[in-house]
Amino acid sequence: MQGIANLNHVSARKAASVGEAPARKQETHLGLVRRARRMNRTLKIAFPHVYCELDFTNPLELSVATILSAQCTDVRVNQTTPALFAKYRTARDYAEADRTELEEMIRSTGFYRNKANSIIGLGQALLERYDGEVPNTLKDLVSLPGFGRKTANVVLGNAFGVPGITVDTHFGRLVRRWQWTDEEDPVKVEHAVGELIERKEWTDLSHRVIFHGRRVCHARKPACGVCILAKDCPSVGTGPMDKAEAAALVKGPETEHLLRLAGLAAP
Repeated sequence: MQGIANLNHVSARKAASVGEAPARKQETHLGLVRRARRMNRTLKIAFPHVYCELDFTNPLELSVATILSAQCTDVRVNQTTPALFAKYRTARDYAEADRTELEEMIRSTGFYRNKANSIIGLGQALLERYDGEVPNTLKDLVSLPGFGRKTANVVLGNAFGVPGITVDTHFGRLVRRWQWTDEEDPVKVEHAVGELIERKEWTDLSHRVIFHGRRVCHARKPACGVCILAKDCPSVGTGPMDKAEAAALVKGPETEHLLRLAGLAAP
């Protein structure tokens, strides 16, 4: 028994030396709920002002922008939509759009033929079924061309103020890294996280997690050494623990604030 204890001690020291997270005790469901909600509160400190990073002024614009954002950066979409929204203002405009002209306007977002099909189909469906207006229920939204649950939750949460969890690549990756769930299917991830976090928090939680994934918790090399969630993260040590090395990985307009929270000045 003493030998096993010594071996475990050596293994723990070895893990620490290479930046691995120490083993955590088996977590109860209640413990997981408490940890998840504590991490959400901590994310509020890291990102006190969250918002949809797609530019829009009404539900139709957000619907189109979200369709364009598939496998495309929000920055690129926001460069494309000003001219698009100036030309196409209503569902009828999209329904009656010249396909070649629309495709050319959205070409830079990628997969432009499929996206043009979805956008034209969206305009037609809105005219035929909803008097040209974007509906405000999940059931109706997911019936529209170009809409899945992710797009529907983006529109519900940000255009209509209806709480929704948006499971994009960043969100799914982080909640699995935090061991909130081991589900891979986005719908199952949505339901699993929804059981942990209060409904009123869902939309802002989505933004906070996505912000954190873009700014700090990167897929290949997260900035663990300056992460405000480190004490509650079972994967701490996946990225560099050295503060200076980790600080260089932080991105985005909140960098100075995030590094200040970690006890560092921005570079």
